[in-house]
Amino acid sequence: MRRAADFSTVVRSGVRARAGCVVVHHHPRLPRPTSASAETTDLSAAPALVGLVVGKNVGNSVVRHRTSRRLRAQLRPRLRQLPAGSGTVVRALPAAGTATSVQLGNDLENAFRRLLRQR
Repeated sequence: MRRAADFSTVVRSGVRARAGCVVVHHHPRLPRPTSASAETTDLSAAPALVGLVVGKNVGNSVVRHRTSRRLRAQLRPRLRQLPAGSGTVVRALPAAGTATSVQLGNDLENAFRRLLRQR
């Protein structure tokens, strides 16, 4: 996910689940921009978009980048759980800066489990 509008849509109108040091926002059908070259906007063929928010409250730049890398590594095997055409934003809370990869993975798993239960 790269557009600010996508992040805003997911955070404002999606469902959220907090688990430990992460908050996961999920929107089941993220609207895609239409372009002149696109004939149809088939959401079932569109991949699930995922974005990370790791703010300055997590730590300095070294800590933020390390946290982002750990979150991406833990998200990669969980992407199959997300439906096509959906949008997901993972926001790191301040405690994520000192969390281990295993803790981040457990928190993500718990948040995804809650989100899938809410759907």
